[in-house]
This record gives sequence, structure tokens and C-alpha cells, in this order.
Amino acid sequence: MGFLKEFKEFAIKGNIVDLAVAVVIGAAFSAIVASLVDDVITPLLLTPALKAAHAANLNELAWGAVKYGLFLAAIIKFVLVAIVLFMVIKGINVIMKKEAAAPAAPSSTDKLLMEIRDSLKK
Repeated sequence: MGFLKEFKEFAIKGNIVDLAVAVVIGAAFSAIVASLVDDVITPLLLTPALKAAHAANLNELAWGAVKYGLFLAAIIKFVLVAIVLFMVIKGINVIMKKEAAAPAAPSSTDKLLMEIRDSLKK
């Protein structure tokens, strides 16, 4: 079996593809969680505590420091990564179905045995 054929079978196996998808989705989701903590929760909790002596209106100060745009960008990035992964997996599934649908041609030994069988029937 050739190297390329072996590599193709290895790369398209369901377990490896599932693992790769899990790693990529996990990394994208961790970006959402990191952005939520860094850009939304931390400024809401720390800004009023650090600036309480200087601010008359704590809500305006806290919301001014919140980077909700970065959080929304992380969510949009996650959705785009998920869409691209879906399209890649869909393409892999099409390739796998084509390979599974194509029946293997009988080997030369099988052809010879079929000829012998047919001649014995006559």
C-alpha cells in the first residue's frame, strides 16, 4: 500500500477527524470564555472598586471600561470557525461515502474462480 493511500486512510478516519474538530471548537470556545472574563466580567468587578473614590457614577465608569465589542467579536469568530468546520466535515463525509459506495472490483483470482464455477455449471 502506498504512503499516500495509507496517509489518506489515516487522516479521514472518523476518530481523528472528531478529535481535530473537538480541539478546534474547544480553542474557539475558550476564546469566548477568555473574552467574557477579560473584557466583560473583570472590568465590571474591578473598575468600580479601583475608581470608587474618583467617580460619582459607578455604573457609567464600569460600563465605559467593558469591552463588549471584543466579546461579540469572539462570539462571531466562534460561529465562523464552526461554520467552516461544518463545511470541511461535510466534504470529508462526501468523500467517505463515495469511497464506500464504489464496490471493489474482483481480483484476478476471484475472476478465475468465477470462470471455473460458470464452466462447471455448464
